[in-house]
Amino acid sequence: MLNEILMGGGTAIVSGLIGFFISKKITSANFEVYTQQAKAKANAIENEAQTLLERARLKAREIEIEAKKEFDSAKDRARADFAQREEQLRQQENAFAHYKSVEEEKLQNEARALQAQKVNIERNERSLASLKKKYDQKIEEAVRAIEHSAGMTQEEAKNILLEKVEEKSRGEISHIVRKYENKAREEAQKKANYIIAQATSRFAGEFASERLTNLVHLENDELKGRIIGKDGRNIKALETLLGVDIIIDDTPNAIVVSSFNLYRRAIATKTLQLLIEDGRIQPARIEEIFERVSSEFEEKILQEGKEIVSELDIGVVHPELMKLIGRLRYRASYGQNALAHTLEVAHLAGVMAAEMGGDPKIAKRAGLLHDIGKSLTHEHEGNHVDLGAEVCRRYNEDAVVINAIYAHHAQEEIKSIECGAVCAADALSAARPGARREVLESFLKRVTEIEEIASSHTGVKQAYAINAGREVRVIVNATLINDDESILMAREIAVEIEERVQYPSEIKVNVIRESRAVEYAK
Repeated sequence: MLNEILMGGGTAIVSGLIGFFISKKITSANFEVYTQQAKAKANAIENEAQTLLERARLKAREIEIEAKKEFDSAKDRARADFAQREEQLRQQENAFAHYKSVEEEKLQNEARALQAQKVNIERNERSLASLKKKYDQKIEEAVRAIEHSAGMTQEEAKNILLEKVEEKSRGEISHIVRKYENKAREEAQKKANYIIAQATSRFAGEFASERLTNLVHLENDELKGRIIGKDGRNIKALETLLGVDIIIDDTPNAIVVSSFNLYRRAIATKTLQLLIEDGRIQPARIEEIFERVSSEFEEKILQEGKEIVSELDIGVVHPELMKLIGRLRYRASYGQNALAHTLEVAHLAGVMAAEMGGDPKIAKRAGLLHDIGKSLTHEHEGNHVDLGAEVCRRYNEDAVVINAIYAHHAQEEIKSIECGAVCAADALSAARPGARREVLESFLKRVTEIEEIASSHTGVKQAYAINAGREVRVIVNATLINDDESILMAREIAVEIEERVQYPSEIKVNVIRESRAVEYAK
């Protein structure tokens, strides 16, 4: 029994050992397989990495070669361009040297020619002096010979000759006397007609003196606050853009627009009225309305000029001149409206010219255009006479018109009946009692001169005299004038005003520099 147990145990041990060794063998075989697979994968990865590395090296080489080609090509182009430019410069230098030599040779030839001409002139002068001397000698010899043959002196012969000529000329002298008597009689008749024309043409016509302010009515006083805007933004934009002084005080339902420039004040008044009707009072809307009103006014003055020319029946007038005629409505001289004065002169001149036997149509045309330069004095330098004559010459106006422009300020003599009629009509229109005011004109001249002084500086876009001429507002181009230069400009303008303008109290100079950036979303 024990032997069987021992034998069974030995058999079990032997079986276990055999199973262990078999299991170990199997495990070892599997490990070999896994090891071989891992090595194979590692070799595959290494080969793939080597392949990618080779490809990268090839790509880098290709890029390097391509870059070198581009560099060489650019280098060759640069060399070719440089060589071409160098050749062009060489050709230009040669051409300039040739031109210089040719011009120097021309100058030398001209100098030689001038020297030769100078020598010839001197030789001719000497020859002329010699010939004159010989001529005088021959004359003296001839006179002596005549005196010897005639048996009388030169003075005696002259007296006898004059007596004979006087006897023969008496009939001609009497004819000349009668001719000038008739001419004097005709001139007296013309002068009488002229005096009659003056006497019959004097009349007490209506006139309207020009003020310096316009009144804009408001529906309620709340609108005053909207016109002023937050921190005064709206009223500053209005005064800067319109070039006027806007006065907002305790006057109920009204604001005052003040400016010496009638045209600017009319545009400002219309702009304010449209803004009040629209209700949207803000800087952007102010600019929009102002541009629209300015365009409408330009069309309006052209249409008014056309109507005036058509009413006077003076023939074809250039459109630019018609526009200037319409603009006269917004100009004044000594408080007298320039357009009313011009129309009065045109009608008077036409009647006078017809009475004196002249051409009434050309007289009316000259009367209408005699003060046309006043439409340009606010935008151009110079007096209205020279400006008017220049613009009329540019558009081929008649010589009578040009003569009337100069003659009505005594810068030329009167050369025709029509011109005389214009000068007389101008004096009649201006000399009527109450037609003009000297004080207003002196004020207008002062503020105009202030604006011209400010506008003459470089970089100034617009200049406005406001606050009854006690302040000038200068708007400059922000790209040309910086902050420091604007301070210096204000000082320069103030000094120039002190030197050139006579004025009471003091004048404030405001230089405004504004920079804007504008873009559109599309």
